Order: sequence, then C-alpha cells, then structure tokens
Amino acid sequence: MSELRLNQLTGRWVTIVPGRAQRPNDFAPRSTLMDGPEDRPCPFCPGNEEATPPALETVDGTGAWTFRVVPNLYPAFSGDDGFSVRNEGPVHVKAEGTGLHEVFVYTPEHSSNLGDLDDSAAEQFMDSLRRRFVAHAAMPHIRYTQAIVNHGREAGASLAHPHGQLMGLPFVPGEILEEERAFARYAGGCVACTTIEAERTAGERVVFENDAVLVVCPFWSGTPYELLILPKQCHAHLQDGDEADLAAVGRSLRDAMKVLSSTLGDIAYNVGFHSAPHQHDGDYHWHIHIWPNLVTQAGFERGTGVMINVVPPELAALALRESASMLSSTL
Repeated sequence: MSELRLNQLTGRWVTIVPGRAQRPNDFAPRSTLMDGPEDRPCPFCPGNEEATPPALETVDGTGAWTFRVVPNLYPAFSGDDGFSVRNEGPVHVKAEGTGLHEVFVYTPEHSSNLGDLDDSAAEQFMDSLRRRFVAHAAMPHIRYTQAIVNHGREAGASLAHPHGQLMGLPFVPGEILEEERAFARYAGGCVACTTIEAERTAGERVVFENDAVLVVCPFWSGTPYELLILPKQCHAHLQDGDEADLAAVGRSLRDAMKVLSSTLGDIAYNVGFHSAPHQHDGDYHWHIHIWPNLVTQAGFERGTGVMINVVPPELAALALRESASMLSSTL
C-alpha cells in the first residue's frame, strides 16, 4: 500500500510508493535501454497479454485489439477505502494512498508514438479516455483522475512501447486546485475561452487551429516549446465533451506531436490532461499540457518554483508553424 504525506511547507501531498522501486529499469543509468534485457518480451505487444493483469477494457479492431486498459503492476494508488487523514505528532500528517492506477496501451505498434496515430486511432484514444473518466467519476472514493503520457526515459517512461497512465486519486492535487482558483477569480468569464480569443487575435503564439481546437505555445510557457491544447467547446470535465469535439481533440493532439517531432526530432515529452475534479461543478475548462523534455530543472527552479525558459514562446510557435506548414498536406 502506498502512503500520502503532507508537505506542511507547501500544503501539497507527496506519494511514498516503495513498491514502484522494484520496476526493472528504475534507477538504471541513462544509457540503459528502456526495455531492459533483449530477451525480455514487451508486456504491451500483441501476443504477450498474459504478462499484464487482465484487461479492464479492450477495444478490438479487425480481429485484434487496438487499445487496452490494464491495472498497473506497480500501482502508486490502490484500494477503495476512501481518504482518511491522520496526524502523527505535531507536524506529520499522512493518509493511505488509496485509489486506482491503470495503464492504457493506445497502439499495438511497439515502435510508434502519439504522432504516428491515424485518424481512427487518434479519435479512439480520446473516446477510450472519456470512458475511463466516466468510470472513475462513478467511484465515490475517487476525487480526481489524472491522465498522462510519458514518452522517453528522460520523461519517466519505463517501457518503450507507447502507453499512458490513469491515476484515480482520493484527493485533488494542488496544481488543479490552483487552476480552479484561477478560473474562479477571473472576472471576465472563462479564462480559457478568453485566452483562445486573445491568442487568435495576437496570432504570434498560435501553432495551428481548427473549428474545435486551438494549439498554442502559451504566453507563460515555463519550458522550451511547451504547448497548450484548448478545446473551443467549454466544458469543465473531459468526459462532458461531445463525440465530434473529442475526436477533433484526439486528431489535434496527434498533429501537435507530429509537428513537435518534425521540428525537434524524437524528443522525450510528457502530456498531461487537466480536467475538473469529479465532484466539482465550478468554473473550469479542461485542457491538455504538452511539456517537451529539452532542459533539466536546476537548483533555482526547484528552490523557488520559478521556471527559466530560454526559448520565448513566440519564437517556438514560429518554428512550429513553419513545420506545420510543411506538413499541411498530412495534418
């Protein structure tokens, strides 16, 4: 069982999960191959399904799966006992790390990534996430669901086969609470909708857009080539989007990764899906963050929480727009 400990200096929870240190490639040197020994079969490739726990969901194509969701073998969160906080002494506050931790394998192709998905697979990606968010929201002990994709060892991926993770948390993370406060205090309506209109007017940070989605290098980018995907349909929860708009988001996410790859090569990256907490109905507008792993946080960033970005978002967007223009026939 994992354990949650409260950082009294920041008010944010830290998850202590000693079991995840047993994963085959944790703490391995950077030069180590991500998949470990060559004779170790990839547990996410077709034909090796017995290497994972039984699937929670399987989407079949023409006689073979195209999307699978399985429980994580080394869960950071597990159990359905709810969120029970207790004090151990004057400053030590802890809770059990209950919740869910799932892996979604979004393609059977081992040597692939988000940018390689065809339209059908990109649309299926978002539809499958929607179903999992709905399932998590129905569980009373899950307050927030975090979906992520880590690509590359530098970004935290322990296996090369394309996959993502879904964490059903018994608490709302501090990052999301801060975003909720930003939406609540913005007096002009929805801060995300206003951002969409402002960025469309300015134009210099827009990478591309379509009827349903705007993709920008945000004005406040903390890392080089950071991207923000904003659905134009304003919904607090990812699962509330209609089928057509979620499909458009999936294609736009695929296209954003294709443009990044064309501009920067096969870089490591993290993708984070931010949706409102399940029981919250206040102001919020779900969105997707993309963080390329091009720099390393140093002491200043860790000590202050203030990021140093050496590539202005306007220049990053210009380079990405040029790549998008060259790829326009395939986007």
